[in-house]
Amino acid sequence: MPSLGWLLALSLAALAGNSVGAVTYERTERNCSLSPPYLPSTAANTTLQLQEIRERMLPLNINAYIIPGTDAHLSEYIARRDARMAFMTGFTGSAGTAVVTQTKAALWTDSRYWVQAEREMDCNWELEKDVSIMSVAEWLIAEVPPGGHIGFDPFLFSLKTQEDYSFSLEASNRSLKSIPGNLVDQVWDSRPPIAPDNLTRLPDRVIQRSWEMKVKQIRIQMRDNPYQPTALLLSALDETAWLFNLRGNDIPYNPFFYSYTLLTMDKIWLFLHTDRVTEELKVYLNASCDGSFCVQLKSYDAVRADLKTYVAQPGVKVWIGTEYTNYALYEIITPEDKLMTTSYSPVLTTKAIKDDTEQRILREAHVRDAVAVIQLLMWLEKAVPEGKETELTAAEYINMCRGKQKDSRGPSFETISASGPNAALAHYSPTEETSRRLTPDEMYLIDSGGQYLDGTTDITRTVHWGTPTAMQREAFTRVLMGNIEISRTIFPSGTRGVNMEMLGRRALWEVGLNYGHGTGHGVGNYFGVHEWPVGFQSNNIPFRTGMFTSIEPGYYKENDFGIRIEDVAVIVPVQTKYGHNFLTFDTVSLVPYDRKLIDTSLLSSEQLQWLNKYYEMIRRLVGPELDRQELHEAKDWMLRHTEPFAASGSSASVCSSSLTLIALAVALLHII
Repeated sequence: MPSLGWLLALSLAALAGNSVGAVTYERTERNCSLSPPYLPSTAANTTLQLQEIRERMLPLNINAYIIPGTDAHLSEYIARRDARMAFMTGFTGSAGTAVVTQTKAALWTDSRYWVQAEREMDCNWELEKDVSIMSVAEWLIAEVPPGGHIGFDPFLFSLKTQEDYSFSLEASNRSLKSIPGNLVDQVWDSRPPIAPDNLTRLPDRVIQRSWEMKVKQIRIQMRDNPYQPTALLLSALDETAWLFNLRGNDIPYNPFFYSYTLLTMDKIWLFLHTDRVTEELKVYLNASCDGSFCVQLKSYDAVRADLKTYVAQPGVKVWIGTEYTNYALYEIITPEDKLMTTSYSPVLTTKAIKDDTEQRILREAHVRDAVAVIQLLMWLEKAVPEGKETELTAAEYINMCRGKQKDSRGPSFETISASGPNAALAHYSPTEETSRRLTPDEMYLIDSGGQYLDGTTDITRTVHWGTPTAMQREAFTRVLMGNIEISRTIFPSGTRGVNMEMLGRRALWEVGLNYGHGTGHGVGNYFGVHEWPVGFQSNNIPFRTGMFTSIEPGYYKENDFGIRIEDVAVIVPVQTKYGHNFLTFDTVSLVPYDRKLIDTSLLSSEQLQWLNKYYEMIRRLVGPELDRQELHEAKDWMLRHTEPFAASGSSASVCSSSLTLIALAVALLHII
């Protein structure tokens, strides 16, 4: 599942001609230039909430109010009760920023969601096709008079967000104003409550390190740090869940719970909704004692006050990871000599390297997950020619197949099930209004994942049930070449993903193609499907043994089709002729690619060899699981689709290109 997006608009004509819902009978996007404006049935009426929030802005003496699309933990996925931007605008995409003044309202989002925003927003809102804070600031400078104040909720701003706004506004005589209570919450009468579900602890069979062992491991890093922090503040939801081997149900698709942790060398304060902690968990956390391995349970809402009390003591220094600490907590850690910052906390960087048990069970989860995906692809191969299946029914089917697997805990994100022009949108997910009928004449992309007690999965396959065009075959093969080139690369330990990311694009670049999303992201153990700070972006940490990452190049032809090939791989040591401490990727996703889309004449002998070895591995690992589940038809399908490819005589000319590619990668490795 890609973590960034690309401008690829849907073809309305194609959508209307092959859809299975109301979209067949109406325009799918708003038209605010008409009188009266045209609004599709998917657009929300936001007049009332805008009127009410503007009334609350007046006594606060603010000219504008910023509404980010995140929560107090700066999460990528948020609970429905934190979807303030969606409530105000009607736009339900996962990324964006809204701003309200007394006379205007505007939404900023990236190219993944421009079409969606035009479908979901009414004409109270302007759509700004940008995501930069500079763009928001320039709009604010134009709309807010000199000397004006711009309100924001400090719990929803990161340090960098606050700094960037302040920098962009400082020369304009406009200033930010922190507002203690969120204004959207004050007008959102139907805001969903916090789920009443109790927290759960992971069973011992999926744990190698107890929470006490993890606390000790983190305290050692605190003790050995030359800046001598006395406390560590954990704000990201997966930090606390990982530290205590606990899981919750507050965030869709993510087994997290609202929480903060303040860890010192002799105290542990856990801030959460205490009524959800059972007596059994209190015993598990040693909550009734006061020693260095006793967890003091505190109210979730007390974190700011208790942190302020701790910081007021002499001789303390609080370590925070700036990427996930909100401004409301950061601003009370004063003076500056009481603060220590790194981009990521030691919990996030430690969690990124899976221990032996985590690696083993995450591999096992991918074997079972492959069974579910193979069942889906086999079913679609038979059902699509009958003309009854849709993007939506395919998404439902894969969730059903995963639900039958051992230790299934539901999907890890909303399934991207997209055919034809819908697949040209990197993050499209079908609805009743937009779901298209699947046909043998179009390419189909499915990006899906599962949560299992022993792991999180994320895999994308692109298929064609009819006769693909020459361009579609070439584009698919070049995407596959990018996937293989990264997967087979050998590199020194400590190399950053950004320094090898171009390997995923080189085969596409050679013919003038590209893709606009990231090439990969970290993956968790029954955690987030996008697990930072691992991946191929500039702000990701260097690769080490035991990290898991997705590898997912793609190509998207506007109004026509989309291709993405995504696998998850673990980073493992590799023996080389001379060097030591070198690494490579070991692919753990185990589903074959569509054979009819692969043009082997484009593959080098090394790439073809890698592909055949990968298919051997699928047979070796998934075959016994299919036998165990008595899925004999699915096994036959898998065996047919993993037949080895014969060497192609025309591939030799590509070998020199491959060598050039490797040489470029080696050069990039020095830029670390």
